[in-house]
Amino acid sequence: MALFGLLRPQTVSDPILGVLTRSRRYWRCRVSLDAQHDVPLLIAGGRKRPDDQAVALGREVPSRYLALQGAIGAALFEHYLPYREAIDAGETYQPDVRLADASEVWPNTTPVHIVVAPLDGRLSVEIGYRTRWDIEHTLGAILVDWQLVELNGSVLGLT
Repeated sequence: MALFGLLRPQTVSDPILGVLTRSRRYWRCRVSLDAQHDVPLLIAGGRKRPDDQAVALGREVPSRYLALQGAIGAALFEHYLPYREAIDAGETYQPDVRLADASEVWPNTTPVHIVVAPLDGRLSVEIGYRTRWDIEHTLGAILVDWQLVELNGSVLGLT
């Protein structure tokens, strides 16, 4: 019986996030960003428990998400523009997605994960997105102190 206890994943209970389970370097749970998007939340930490500061940031993501969408939407639209140029020039077979401005990215974008972990020595939040125009990549919106610092390929990912 003792062997089966060793194989059980480590869990901790958080009053806001619920049960977090340790798996593949992260403490994992799910959070709702809005009525349509329930996504995995991965939190950095040690083997015994998640990092307290990372948990605090993870708790804040859902309440801050709406306010973050303006900056993230603008960065996603900027990322989209070369795809539109390629579509207009007939240079790509990517999905024919035509967006007029940043407000139109959201129906064509799906959040797929949130990771709270150190990146370049600073505790960061990455919100990962899949888009209809860039079907080969997961994009990562990197936030430090709740400011968007980069939108690029997901660097923290779901490892």
